[in-house]
Amino acid sequence: MSKAQIKQKKIYTFFLIDILCMKEINASYGFKNGDLIISQVFKLLNNLQTNISNLLNSNFSIKIKHLYVDVFSIKINTKLHIQVIHKIKDLILFSIKECKFKIKQSSNISIDLTISSTCTEKKNLRIYAEKALNNAKLNNNDFAFYDSNLFEENDNLIECIEYNIKENLVEAYFQKIVSCISEKTIKYEALMRLKDKNGKILFPGSFIQKSKTYRLYPKLMSILIIKVINIIKEHKLNISINLDYSDLINPNIKTLLLNSLKENDIGKYLTIEILESEKIKEYELINSFIKELKEYEVKIAIDDFGSGFSNYENILNLDIDYIKIDGSLIKKIHIEIYRNLIKSIVQFCKIHNIKVIAEFVSDIKIFRNVKSLEIDYAQGYYFNKAQELKEIIGENSEK
Repeated sequence: MSKAQIKQKKIYTFFLIDILCMKEINASYGFKNGDLIISQVFKLLNNLQTNISNLLNSNFSIKIKHLYVDVFSIKINTKLHIQVIHKIKDLILFSIKECKFKIKQSSNISIDLTISSTCTEKKNLRIYAEKALNNAKLNNNDFAFYDSNLFEENDNLIECIEYNIKENLVEAYFQKIVSCISEKTIKYEALMRLKDKNGKILFPGSFIQKSKTYRLYPKLMSILIIKVINIIKEHKLNISINLDYSDLINPNIKTLLLNSLKENDIGKYLTIEILESEKIKEYELINSFIKELKEYEVKIAIDDFGSGFSNYENILNLDIDYIKIDGSLIKKIHIEIYRNLIKSIVQFCKIHNIKVIAEFVSDIKIFRNVKSLEIDYAQGYYFNKAQELKEIIGENSEK
């Protein structure tokens, strides 16, 4: 290998530091004060250079730059371990958030920031760090880290999603929903899974957002619906499918679902889980679709109830059969304040003849707490992780 090739493969660690709300600072205090804050941040970062060197335990080159407007960079000429990267990130965050920045003719102010980091070759440092910074901002995080390998996987993800659509590889995995009284399975939730070209299973967290960004998600959901309908037809299993607001207002998905129900007598086996979301504005439109589904004996559930907000009034305006209590609450069911909140949801549902399902029941302790509140059904790792169809069919044939 030549010296040029060795140099080309050298890996650096790179940070981007972005001052948040800089436009608002300029608008409130004027551009001269904005420039003054930027100069103070740059000075503070340079003063941190000794502290950063101490964290490295070695004499690596550290270059600090004011890249543009409200963004600064730190380049270190070696690949750092993720633990060291987090220590540097924490040092920067703490130092800037704790600092009172001087401005003219006013009191001192505090500022906030977002940081990103990456480890890769020199030519890709800015590209990957900018992507990481954008990702952190979209998710309201103060830090995001990606290395080059992860970005390469991300760049290949669209190709992988398109491959699954073309080859009809979208699959449903199934998680049990059991009766809290009999502990028998009453239905299954269908969860979407993809496969890469090596047969590795991809979970929704890795592809859902990307598929929505590139407008591929409706195609994935359409394939899943068709496969679930066929499974119900063949095996007469009670199955629920999770639809979010974008699915409910998508005319192609609505038409596919309603036509499938018209052509096949499977409505009584199907439950549609609607994700409770602040995005749902037009409840009349949703209720109209629910009424159409109900004509075919389809059951309706509200998913993730209690996550972020719970609008009881809107729930009462929908003709629903189940409420699924969000797992973030169920996991804390042993804490009194959360237990009382869950108890109030259960009482509300009993008054209005709505069945309750507890999600994220991961152990016997949580399950006992769920049963003690007279919740109707439970779902989670205590009963099973999502399984392939053949495993579900095998279990049912043994009964």
